[in-house]
Amino acid sequence: MSRPRKHSLTLGGHRTSVSLEDEFWTAFREIAAAEGKGLNELAAEIDAARGIEAGLATAIRLYVLRFYRSSGGSQGSPARTVSSQ
Repeated sequence: MSRPRKHSLTLGGHRTSVSLEDEFWTAFREIAAAEGKGLNELAAEIDAARGIEAGLATAIRLYVLRFYRSSGGSQGSPARTVSSQ
């Protein structure tokens, strides 16, 4: 697994940096494309649904994990709920 890399996202008109490993960035892009959404749009949805105790990078990683668990490893519909569990 690669080291985390920072990428900039815009959430609610504000720029923020998120550090994820390349594998998670790739998977996040694939999920956004499968959903017909941009990275900023999907990140904003995840951000709005996450708990206060989870950072955005953690919430994105969990979203990616749930997506692939719910789709059996193929690109299908991601899990719709994002929680900080």
